[in-house]
Amino acid sequence: MSELSRRILQRRLELRLSQEELAQRMGYRSKSSITKLEKGVNDIPQSKVEEFAAALETTPAWLMGLENTAFVPPGFEPLPEMVRVPLVGSIACGSPITAEQNIECYIGVPAAWHADFALTCHGSSMAPTICDGDIVCIRCQPEVEQGEIAAVRIGDEATLKHFHRQGDTVMLLADNAAVCPPMIYAGPQLNEIQIEGRAVGFCRGL
Repeated sequence: MSELSRRILQRRLELRLSQEELAQRMGYRSKSSITKLEKGVNDIPQSKVEEFAAALETTPAWLMGLENTAFVPPGFEPLPEMVRVPLVGSIACGSPITAEQNIECYIGVPAAWHADFALTCHGSSMAPTICDGDIVCIRCQPEVEQGEIAAVRIGDEATLKHFHRQGDTVMLLADNAAVCPPMIYAGPQLNEIQIEGRAVGFCRGL
């Protein structure tokens, strides 16, 4: 039995197709053609490989043994590479945001986010973009672009807001102004503001 014959049999069984059903998909009059192909009695012309691949919902390369990966259904997306980052709870005044006493646990997030830590969102000021209970992943950086969602520490509290700076004035804007009106800081108040980083992704309702 050739590799091609073996894989046709393997894939047919994976799909739970009978020989009659595969014969119908291929336009053959009877299952005898499929039987002979699977036993290696008859060779499969190169021109038929693509038809068999379509009938068996796979690729010609897989049928011919040119790729060693398992069959991947159409539309399937493999899980991304993951890394573990600290999930930060309450923040002690004056201590680094990822200090040991602030860390509740470690969670897995996509490595492509390049996140340094995560925060659990409380309240609905950023809804519907970020909802109560969502976990927001933050990349540490001291500055953010205008309008980006930033994790900002004000004293011993951390908040997630759109960050805007105009001259010597900083404005933190929520998506839901009915819940949280604009927060404006100027002059000496700016000493209370510390940007912890930029939001790079979130996990809904973990």
